[in-house]
Amino acid sequence: MMSHGSEMWCYHWKWKLHHCLCLFTTYIICMQQAAHGCYDCRTVLTDPSGVFTSPCFPSDYPNSQACRWIIRAPHGFIIQLTFIDFDIEEAPGCIYDSLTLDNGESPMNLCGITAKGLSYNSTGNEMIVSFKSDFSIQKKGFNASYVRIAVSLRNQKVIIPQVPDIDAVSVAETVSVPELRQFTLCFEATKGNSDDNDDWRVFSYTDALLRELFSFGKTTKGHFLSISGTQCILKNALPRNAEFFTGTFQQLCVVWDSFSGTVGIYAKNTYHVVDCPEIYDKVIPGNGRLVLGSNSNEVSSLNGDIYNFRLWNFTMNAQTLANLSCDVKGNIVDWENEFWSIPTSALKAENNLSCGSYLIPSSSIEPTSCANLGSLCQATVNATTPTPPTVTTNMPDTNRNDKPNNGGLFYRISIVVSSSNSNSVSKVHDVIAEWLNRTFQNWNYTVYVVNISIHPASIREGARQKRSIKSFSALALLVYNSTNNINLEEEDIRQKLISNNRSMEEGYQLHTVDVDPVEKCLAEENPPNYFWPDTRPTVTNFTFCHGSSVQTASRTCYLGLQNYTSYWGQPDLRNCTENAADIANQLLNLTGEGQQLTSDKVNDVVQKLKKIVNDEEIDESLGSTVVTIFSNILASSDSVLAASSSEALKTIDALALKIHFAGPSMSISTRNLALGVSSINSTSFKGGAFSVSPQNNASDFQIDFDKNQTSAIASVVLPPSLLKNLSQDEFEVISRAQFTFFNKNGLFQDTENPANLTSFVVACSIGNLTIQDLQDYVKVTIKHTKIQEDPKPTCVFWDMNKNGGSGGWNPAGCQVDAESNENETVCLCNHLTHFGVLMDLQRAVTQIDPQNTKVLTFITYIGCGISAIFSAATLLTYIAFEKLRRDYPSKILMNLSTALLFLNLIFLLDGWIASFDIDGLCIAVAALLHFFLLATFTWMGLEAVHMYIALVKVFNTYIRRYILKFCIIGWGLPALVIAIVLASANRNASHIYGKQLYGRDASGQGGDDFCWIKNEVVFYVTCAGYFGIMFLMNVAMFIVVMVQICGRNGKRTNRSLKEEILRNLRSVVSLTFLLGMTWGFAFFAWGPLTLAFLYLFSIFNSLQGLFIFVFHCAMKENVQKQWRRHLCCGRFRLADNSDWSKTATNIIKKSSDNLGKSLSSSSIGSNSTYLTSKSKSTTNTYCKRNSHTG
Repeated sequence: MMSHGSEMWCYHWKWKLHHCLCLFTTYIICMQQAAHGCYDCRTVLTDPSGVFTSPCFPSDYPNSQACRWIIRAPHGFIIQLTFIDFDIEEAPGCIYDSLTLDNGESPMNLCGITAKGLSYNSTGNEMIVSFKSDFSIQKKGFNASYVRIAVSLRNQKVIIPQVPDIDAVSVAETVSVPELRQFTLCFEATKGNSDDNDDWRVFSYTDALLRELFSFGKTTKGHFLSISGTQCILKNALPRNAEFFTGTFQQLCVVWDSFSGTVGIYAKNTYHVVDCPEIYDKVIPGNGRLVLGSNSNEVSSLNGDIYNFRLWNFTMNAQTLANLSCDVKGNIVDWENEFWSIPTSALKAENNLSCGSYLIPSSSIEPTSCANLGSLCQATVNATTPTPPTVTTNMPDTNRNDKPNNGGLFYRISIVVSSSNSNSVSKVHDVIAEWLNRTFQNWNYTVYVVNISIHPASIREGARQKRSIKSFSALALLVYNSTNNINLEEEDIRQKLISNNRSMEEGYQLHTVDVDPVEKCLAEENPPNYFWPDTRPTVTNFTFCHGSSVQTASRTCYLGLQNYTSYWGQPDLRNCTENAADIANQLLNLTGEGQQLTSDKVNDVVQKLKKIVNDEEIDESLGSTVVTIFSNILASSDSVLAASSSEALKTIDALALKIHFAGPSMSISTRNLALGVSSINSTSFKGGAFSVSPQNNASDFQIDFDKNQTSAIASVVLPPSLLKNLSQDEFEVISRAQFTFFNKNGLFQDTENPANLTSFVVACSIGNLTIQDLQDYVKVTIKHTKIQEDPKPTCVFWDMNKNGGSGGWNPAGCQVDAESNENETVCLCNHLTHFGVLMDLQRAVTQIDPQNTKVLTFITYIGCGISAIFSAATLLTYIAFEKLRRDYPSKILMNLSTALLFLNLIFLLDGWIASFDIDGLCIAVAALLHFFLLATFTWMGLEAVHMYIALVKVFNTYIRRYILKFCIIGWGLPALVIAIVLASANRNASHIYGKQLYGRDASGQGGDDFCWIKNEVVFYVTCAGYFGIMFLMNVAMFIVVMVQICGRNGKRTNRSLKEEILRNLRSVVSLTFLLGMTWGFAFFAWGPLTLAFLYLFSIFNSLQGLFIFVFHCAMKENVQKQWRRHLCCGRFRLADNSDWSKTATNIIKKSSDNLGKSLSSSSIGSNSTYLTSKSKSTTNTYCKRNSHTG
C-alpha cells in the first residue's frame, strides 16, 4: 500500500514536472516569436534613402537579438548614416549590448547615449550595421536614417593596384591622350611605411604593344622620369636614399619640355630644374594607355595611395605651380570621375583630402561613448610612445535604469592623487575607477561616470614631497540625470569626493579636486537666417527652414572627449532643400517661351541641371523635364550658348546614361532635342539602328528603333561587330545604347576653326564606353539643312578634347560615302560620338597645301632678313653722312626705314619668343609688332603727304616745325591706337594679344606658335581698316605725283621716247615701294587668285626694305658720291674739292630736271626748299610794305 502510494506520488509529480516543462518551452518559443515579430532585422537596404530602427523601437528592444542591416549604393556613391535617436545599454567595451558600424575601413562599437545626432560616412558604396543584445537589461534602442551621396572623385583617393592584370586603374577610354612634346603633371601620393622596395612606378603610359612611353617611379639610382624609353634621373630634385613619399600625402609636380631638354620638379614649395639632354626633342606618341601603378608584372607598383592626378599639354613655371589651386583642371586628364576607369575596390572616400569639399565631415572629436574604444575599453598603456601614457575608459553607470534618454548635465572632474607605491598607470586607473564607482553608488543624485583619462602628474605638489611619492592626475566626465528637476551644484560633487577620500585603496591620497560644468553651445546664426539658441551637450535643436512653416532643420551640440568641451555640429538642412522635380519645374518656367535668356542665366541653368543629373535618380518624368529645358536653351543665340556649351553637352550625355526606364526602349522628343535609349543584350547583339523623323502636324520629332525608316532626317546604323573588340569587363556591363538628336547647333561652336555646319547633329554611344577602331563602319546618314548645289561635304565628329577642353570638330576616323548627294550625306565612321557634316571644312577649297605653305614661309623669313639688313644700311647711310639728311624728305625716309627695320626684326624674333610660353612677354611682343606695323603704314602715308605739299601745293607751303609735327603723327598716332586697344581690354590684354597657331594644314594639324592679335575686331579695325585708309590716300598721291612727273618730262625735247619711258618707269617703281603700294595685294587674295597674290605679297613686302635701299639710296647720285668720297680708295675715291661738294648745298640752282631723273629725297627736297625760300621772301616783302603804309 505504501509502495503503491509512493508510486502514485512519483507519477503525479512526474506528470506535473512534464507539464511545467511543456509550458516553459511554449513560453520561451512564444517570447522569441514575439521578440522577433517586431520586424525582420536582417535585410539589405538599396533604396536611395530610408529609415531603420532597432527591434520594437521606440519600445525597449528584446533580449538575445542579432540584427544585421547591409546598406548598398551604386558605384560612385557613399552612405551617410545618422542616428536620430540612440540609447543602448552602457558598458565598458560595449560588452553587453552594442551596435557595430562597419564603414568599409574599420568596424566601431557603439553603446550608451551619445551617438545620438552623429553622422557617419562610409568609405565605399556599402555600410554594414550590426546590433546585438544579451539576456538582460533592455533599452529603447536606436532610430537611424540613411541617404546615399554622390561622391566626386575629389573626395576619394585611389589605392594603387599591386597586380597590373587585376583591378587596373586607368584613364577612361573616352579620354584620348594626344601627342606630347611638353607637359605639366601634378599628383599626390603616399607610400606604406613598411615597404622597403626601391623599384616601383607611380604611373605608366604604354602603347598597344605594352611598350613604356612615359612613366615616373624610382630605382636604386633614385627617382626618375622616363620619356620614350629614356630615363632622366632626378638626382638633384628628389632624394636618392630617402623616401619622398611617406604615410601622408605629398604633392609632386613634374614639368617636361622637349624643346629645352629639361625637367622641372616642384615639391615642398621648391622648384628644381634638371638638365636631361638625352630627352631633348623626344616625343610621347598619342592614343596610348595610362594606368596608375606599373603596367608590367616585372616592375612593382608604388605600395600606397594616389590622389588628384592632373595632366596638361603645356608647361607651367614655378610661380604658376606655387599658385596652382584645386579649381585648375587638367586639360588632358583631370581628377574627375569621367576621366577614369576605377574599380570599386580601389576607391576610398576620405574627409581630409586636400581638394575634397563634398562630404559632410565627421566630428574630429569622438562622441562620449565607449563606442570608439571598441574591445580595448579597459585600461591600457601605450608604452611605445615617449610622451606620458594616457588611459581612457568608460565607467559603468551606477543607476542604469534611470539613465537620461535626452542628454543630461555634464561635469568635468579633475583630481590629483598620490601614492608611495610604484604602480603602473593601468593599476592607478583601476583604483580610481573603483573608488569613483563606490563614491557615487546609492547617492541621492542619479549620476554616472562616462570617461576617465589618467596620466602622470607633471608638477609635484609641495616642495618637501619625497621623491618616492608619485602623483597622477585624472580627468573624468560625470553625467547627471536632471529629469527630476533637482539641481546638482559643483560644490556638492566636490564635497562628495573629498568626503570619500579615505576610502581610496592602495594607499592613494586625494590632493586636489576641481569640478566644472560643461558649457552649453552658445547661441549663433549659421547659416544666415538660421538661429540656434544656447543648447546643452548631446541635445539636438530644431528650427523651421527659412521661409517654411512645415519643414525643419536640426543641429546638435556635441561633447568632445579630449577636453570635455561642447561644440556645435554642422546644421542639417537636408529637409530644407527642394526636391529635384520642383527645381526642374522652376527651370522649365524660367526657360519657357517669351523668356529672355542671357549667357549668365543659361550657365546658371546648366549648372543646376548638371547637379540634378549627377546627384538625383532620374526617371522618365524628370528626364522629360530636363530634356525640355535643354530644348528651350537651344533656342538661344550662339553667343548666349557659347560659355556653357561644353558643360551642357556633358550633362545631356550623362542624362542619357542615367535615366531609368521600363521596357525595351524609351524616347523623349522636343522641338530642338530628342533623346532615345534602348536596352541591348551584349551576348546576343546583332546590330541596331536609330532614326529620327518629323512627326505629322507637330513641331517635335519622333525617334524610331528601326532600320527601314524612309523619311528619317538622321539615322545611325550599328554593325553586328560593334562589341567584338571589348574586354570581358566592358562586355558584361553593357546594358543600353543612347541616341541624341540636335535640331539646333548652338552647342557645337568651334572657336578655333569656325566652320559652315550644314546638317543636323546626331550622337550615339554604348553605355559609358568608348567605342573606336571598329572593324565595320558605323553608318551615319544626315539630311542637309539646305540643299547644296555643289556639295563638298566633310564628315566630322565633335572632339571634346580640342581647344583646351571646350571642344571642336575633328574629321579623324570618318569618311564620306559615295551614296551622298545634294540632300544628304552618308558618313562611315569607325567610332561613336557626336556627328555632323561640314561644307568646305576650314576653307578647304582655298586652303594652301603644305608645300606652298613651306615655300611662302621660307620667302617671308628670308625676305624679312634681307629687308632688315638693307633698312639698317639705308638708316646708317643717312646717319653717317650729315649732308645727306639736311632736307625734309631724307629725314622722313630715315623714320620710315627705322619703322621697317624694327618691324622686320620683331617679326623674325616673334616665333622664337612665343616658344618660351611666357604670356606677358608674348603680349608685349605682339603689341610691339602691331605698333611698328602701324608706324610703317603711317610713315608711308606721310611720304605721300609730303610729295603732295612739295609738288602740288607749290606756293605758300611753309610749315613751322615741319619734321617735328610729322614725327608726332608718325609715331604718336600708332602709339595712341595701341593705347586705346590695351585700355579697352580692361586689364586683360590676353583677350587682345597672345599666342596663336598659324600655318596649319588642311586637317588642322601642324603650324607654328606666333604672338599676334587674337581679337578679330581689333585686327580688322586697327590693321586692315587703318591700312585701307593709308592705301587709298597713297593711291591718290601716286596718281597725282605721276601726272606731275609725266607733265614736266613731256616738255623736254632733248630726250628720245625710250628715255622718257625708262625715266617714267623708274619713277613708278620707286614710288610704288616708297608708298607701300605692294601691301594692296592683300585686298586681291581671294578666290582662284589667292595663291598668286599671296606669292606677290610675300615677295614684294618682305623685300620692301631692299627696294627702298636700291631706289632711294644706292641709285641716288649724291649718295654714291658720298660713298666714293668716304668709303672708297684709289681711283674710285672722289676728291674733296669735287664739283659735287661745291654744289651740294647750293640746291636752289638745281633745275627741275632732277625730278624727272629720280624722285629721290634730294630732288624732292631741292624743289621743296626752293619753294619754301621763295615763300619766305614773298611774305617778308608783303609785311614791309604794310609797315610803310601804316
